[in-house]
Amino acid sequence: MCRIFGYGEDAFTLWALKRHISKILQEFQDKTALLKCLIFYRPSFGRCSRKDCSVFGEFDAIIVSLEKVYLIESKWDNLGEFDNSEFTLRKEQNLRHKIFSWYLTHWKKKYSNKWEVFERENQHAFGKRFRGKTIAPAGSLLARNLEFILTKSIEHCKGLSSLDDVKNVMLFFYNKNKSTSPTKITRTFKLIPIDYSKQIKDNFIILE
Repeated sequence: MCRIFGYGEDAFTLWALKRHISKILQEFQDKTALLKCLIFYRPSFGRCSRKDCSVFGEFDAIIVSLEKVYLIESKWDNLGEFDNSEFTLRKEQNLRHKIFSWYLTHWKKKYSNKWEVFERENQHAFGKRFRGKTIAPAGSLLARNLEFILTKSIEHCKGLSSLDDVKNVMLFFYNKNKSTSPTKITRTFKLIPIDYSKQIKDNFIILE
């Protein structure tokens, strides 16, 4: 098998999804077997998060176990804004998690293949919760992507019943020989530090 080297946050995220899902599950006392997890890598819900539109950005990953749904943001220590003590997420990143969590807890099986019904029945509540934002319009690429992921997640996560079952996670990749993980992050996120020092060659992570 050929060797694959990756660089940057996306590569570190893929490496973690291949090697460290158990660490994420353990942090939440989730007993789901690794092979029973459903993973979406780099799911996109539009490339921006303006207030006056329906798109809200991209997650680094979404992990769906039988018990919970984990919304993943990934960061690494090669960041100019990281000072070895504190890391706070931007407003649009926090908003992304809130919007998707709303979709997830309002989606029901009856809406499958009927996005226009979901849009009509929930547009008012969505607009009231997220001022200036709108539900993805029926027929749009965003609506199709959301419907696919929401349907698969609801079908897979039998334990999903409320917002308490949706967890915001920051994976922070660091080299213990050069840096440390943050001691403080955004309050609504669970920090999970992952040391990559033994899996790196120069600045590249070994994926295979």
